[in-house]
Amino acid sequence: MLYDRDIREPLFDFLEERYGKIRIIEEKQMGKSRADIVMVLPDAVAGIEIKSDADTYVRLQRQVRDYNRYYDTNLVVVGSTHARHIKDHVPAWWGILTAEKLGGTMDFYTLREPGPNPKVDMKRKLGLLWRPELAHIQELNQMPKYREKSKAFVIDKILLKVPQEILTLQISEELFQRDYTTIEEKITEYRKQKKHNL
Repeated sequence: MLYDRDIREPLFDFLEERYGKIRIIEEKQMGKSRADIVMVLPDAVAGIEIKSDADTYVRLQRQVRDYNRYYDTNLVVVGSTHARHIKDHVPAWWGILTAEKLGGTMDFYTLREPGPNPKVDMKRKLGLLWRPELAHIQELNQMPKYREKSKAFVIDKILLKVPQEILTLQISEELFQRDYTTIEEKITEYRKQKKHNL
């Protein structure tokens, strides 16, 4: 019987070996669900759901809907008890990995490669970024600062101005550079500047 905690750490090693340059963000809120893992790649952001042997499919339909809104590509990682039926519960473009413990090591097998997600919503994907990260994308693209405007307004303006192929790379770079130790002071500084400009 494999649990989430048994799968997680070996999975990170497997993903790094397979994809090279990645950044892992755990437990990311997305709509009404939470992504177990967000994997940042240089040219994409992938959502990863873990369904251990102890999990059921009860929430999966809603989770799939939310993953499809936010990420360029999606993967589900399952324990062997789910391996036979998981294809019936996720869209055809979702990748499927199975996890199996052999001796003392965890092995992962690719049941299906992930494809591009046709339902990704760039507005929601941009919404994963914090306001200072959006401000940096505005700066990179020589856009006005719009400090007094809402986050939603700024996202709409970025989507109008920046071609999607460039924006995809810039979003990944912001997530690679994200520093959880300094973000509070960056947000405070951003808010001070916003008030100063009002």
